[in-house]
Amino acid sequence: MAKLAVKILRYDPEKDPAPHHETYQVEYEKSTMVLDVLFMIKDFVDGSLTYRRSCRQGICGSCAMRVNDRERLTCYTRVAEIIGENGGEITIEPLANLPVIKDLVVDIGPFFAKYKAIKPYLIHDPNKPVPEKEYRVSKERTTHLQQFGACIQCGACYSACPILGSDDDYLGPAALAKAYRFANDPRDDARAERLKIVGNEIGVWRCHTIFNCTEVCPKGVEPTYAIQQLKRMTVQRKLGFR
Repeated sequence: MAKLAVKILRYDPEKDPAPHHETYQVEYEKSTMVLDVLFMIKDFVDGSLTYRRSCRQGICGSCAMRVNDRERLTCYTRVAEIIGENGGEITIEPLANLPVIKDLVVDIGPFFAKYKAIKPYLIHDPNKPVPEKEYRVSKERTTHLQQFGACIQCGACYSACPILGSDDDYLGPAALAKAYRFANDPRDDARAERLKIVGNEIGVWRCHTIFNCTEVCPKGVEPTYAIQQLKRMTVQRKLGFR
């Protein structure tokens, strides 16, 4: 067992004038996840520590936090992957660009409000006939869309985006990647509507192509690629090509 210093950004709005760091000492081994470390601290050192977690299998996305200045799923990140197996220090902070409720828990409301704004569901034109059996989608198109359907809404990309750090109105990488997913689905009839929602200065044209969102996504979604494709689709539509 190696020694680990865990520096956590703490903030209780009911008693703290400002966020501050507190450091705890724990032990870890090769298989210890960052989330396990938080369990140790809350269960045996300081029961007031507050954080989110649920599935512990990298599926729900609720345990996303900043660990050593990088957005990660704490249930899916081993301490040894960050600092090695011989001890050291890690810093755990809440996701950025979202209001802190307490300690490591943020208000995810703004993230979901923007996600909802792009209408993340299939929209059927009531004037078009419905297939007798099912909508058919090619294998190639399905494979392409699966990547953008893999988002678990953890908020890591939202936190990593420097544009959101200076512009609260920006839709953000997760919402835009999902907009691309539906704009590319042959079963959907609302492409023009979605391109109008995202094709503006708080949508695709606000992205500076920094790739932070793509780098931190735990599921391999590529929001930067999706945003660039939405830009192309927006221009093509204005030129009358589609």
